[in-house]
Amino acid sequence: MAKFGLLIAASLAADWRPLFDTFSLALRRDEYTHILLIIPISLALMYTEWPSPRTDRKPDGWIGLELLLVAAVIGLVSLREASDVRMFWSMVTLVTWWLGSFEVSFGASTFRSLLFPLCFLFWLVPLPLLELNKTIAFWQSGSALSASVLFSAVGVPVSQNGVVLSIPGLNLEVAQECSSLRSSLMLVVTSMVLAHLFLRSNWRKAVVIAAAIPLSIAKNGVRIFTIAMLGTRIDSGFLHGNLHHNGGIVFFSMALAAILLLLWLLARGEHP
Repeated sequence: MAKFGLLIAASLAADWRPLFDTFSLALRRDEYTHILLIIPISLALMYTEWPSPRTDRKPDGWIGLELLLVAAVIGLVSLREASDVRMFWSMVTLVTWWLGSFEVSFGASTFRSLLFPLCFLFWLVPLPLLELNKTIAFWQSGSALSASVLFSAVGVPVSQNGVVLSIPGLNLEVAQECSSLRSSLMLVVTSMVLAHLFLRSNWRKAVVIAAAIPLSIAKNGVRIFTIAMLGTRIDSGFLHGNLHHNGGIVFFSMALAAILLLLWLLARGEHP
């Protein structure tokens, strides 16, 4: 434990700034809010899944030392990058160093037993701005397409031009802030944790995690469709009202319910 503490302290002394900037970013921007949940979830999973009081302290194949070496190399190379890209690689360095420190300190057996909560820490790594914008654009396009399909399914004439939808009485744009990337990332993170906790086979876990992405896009399409229909058919106040600004939790809950149903169906297929 003392060795682990010293290695973690060394990493924080060398790379405290990227960690501080990452959490500051998570507090400022919705797209990075999920970062605030990662360390508490990872620690909780490690606490509940720790294999036994007896710790295997013998590294297996020098995995930990190799991870420490990789972290050091990445850290040196990242010094030449631009600010947001450098923060990305600095956080990759930090998390890789933590994983290597854990394996060196507690042994390969414990490391393998806790591989998921340890690798889960890579969610701390913030996407560079360019990649984040690409991700938001993908979610915008997917959400617009999803809403367009729903309008067509109920017989509402709709035309789509990129992320702009036109229906009788309303033109609407799926703006960046309407992409719901924050709740979508929350859904993916939640799905990963639930799949890890309640499923054993890797392919079933992969199915649940993969399903979270189209479900997150679909729930945003449902949100756009619902608000547009209420705004054009019942009261235009819905277009700028509470459901528009604070109703994300309602549609997130719908997508989460679908994930839980899928989880239950897949769990039934596993042996007790």
